[in-house]
Amino acid sequence: MLPAGNKRGALDAIAALARGHDIVGLQEADPGSLRSGFTNQTHYLAERAGFPYWSHQPNRRVGAVAGSANGLLSRLEPVIVEDHPLPGRVKGRGMLLARFADGDDGLVVAVAHLALGPQSRRRQLDFIGELLAGHRHAVLMGDFNCDPERPEMQGLFRKSALQPPTQCLPTFPAWRPQRAIDHVLVTPALALTALRAVPAALSDHLALSAELQVPATALRG
Repeated sequence: MLPAGNKRGALDAIAALARGHDIVGLQEADPGSLRSGFTNQTHYLAERAGFPYWSHQPNRRVGAVAGSANGLLSRLEPVIVEDHPLPGRVKGRGMLLARFADGDDGLVVAVAHLALGPQSRRRQLDFIGELLAGHRHAVLMGDFNCDPERPEMQGLFRKSALQPPTQCLPTFPAWRPQRAIDHVLVTPALALTALRAVPAALSDHLALSAELQVPATALRG
């Protein structure tokens, strides 16, 4: 809970990993509290990794002691970034959504951290499915806290064009990965050409690194 000397070193290691990507989604990034030495970790990572565009979505705060946020780093300029609180029995979950071109054909990238309970996850996935419905070029990534075969995932696949992953990589716990609960889901119009799980400094999850083929028409300009 308290600032530790190795936290900047861990952030620098994550920045080095992020630097090789065009868009990065972050989970549980501290937005600036005692725990992080009052450092907005998303902003810090953006500066250290050389990302010109960044945004964060604070979700939970315990006074000035600790906080948690979803984050997005991007080398591409979004048209708009939207903050969507997610439904659930316990408040404090959210989805950060970035649009990179206008219209339903534009690339949409969403970062979400879902609930632990299946009923709350079902409500959240239904909500996300409705938000992403009609988008041909959509990416949803984050900590789903479940594997893609769970019943509550079906609402997402039914309401949107997102597809179940063809490859599930165990990401948790990082020191002995056994559960595939972190995912990068895409619509059929986007070609997922590579997916790998990699260590992310001191995180208890492995990070997922994906390569996508995105049509130029899905990006502004």
